[in-house]
Amino acid sequence: MTEDSPLVARLRSEGEKRYHDRHPFHVAMHAGTLTKRQIQAWVENRYAYQARIPRKDALVLAKSEDPAFRRVWIRRIVDHDGAAEGEGGLAMWERLAEGVGLDVARVKAQKDVLPGVRFACDGYLALVEKSPLVVAVASSLTEFFSPDIMTKRVLAWETHYPWVSPHVLEYFRSRVPRAARDSREAIDFVSAHAVTRELEDACVAALIEKCSILWALLDAVAYAHGIGP
Repeated sequence: MTEDSPLVARLRSEGEKRYHDRHPFHVAMHAGTLTKRQIQAWVENRYAYQARIPRKDALVLAKSEDPAFRRVWIRRIVDHDGAAEGEGGLAMWERLAEGVGLDVARVKAQKDVLPGVRFACDGYLALVEKSPLVVAVASSLTEFFSPDIMTKRVLAWETHYPWVSPHVLEYFRSRVPRAARDSREAIDFVSAHAVTRELEDACVAALIEKCSILWALLDAVAYAHGIGP
């Protein structure tokens, strides 16, 4: 892995400055000050993003003519959709929704997703669809910062929200090793294929745009549910 390369240093620097762990909603979540309804609102709205992840990965797959790359990347779709009914990240999120007291059928149908959240999530699909393969892969590199926030989230929820059963937090726990693995693979791919300054700049811009999308999602939830100014 070329983690010491100038490109990786740029990606790491831009992502650390913009990652949504700094958003007031996540700060409040991890401080234990959210109400039950605010937790529920985040879970039901974030499902819209979770549901788009396999579709995003399918768009990435379609851009590659390399079977070796596709064999690696297709695992991400299985991770989220599962190899069978009831498996995978989406199923885990549905169990989380049930565990915080939501109607799972409404969550799956995205009945209560805010317009701003829907717009942000569709923006991620549009970003991937319009980008060349290496830039589309770079847009996924927010997962480079994901293990830390997932670890903090599990501890915060177990400490501050005891009304949520620990067993429904399995999505967060499962993402710690998977996000670390996926981000290593993506960084290696971007490092090997962003071979011009123009491509490097486009990869950094894609990561910045992805951070803005995640931030906008939280802005919408926070504004609708009384977090922040």
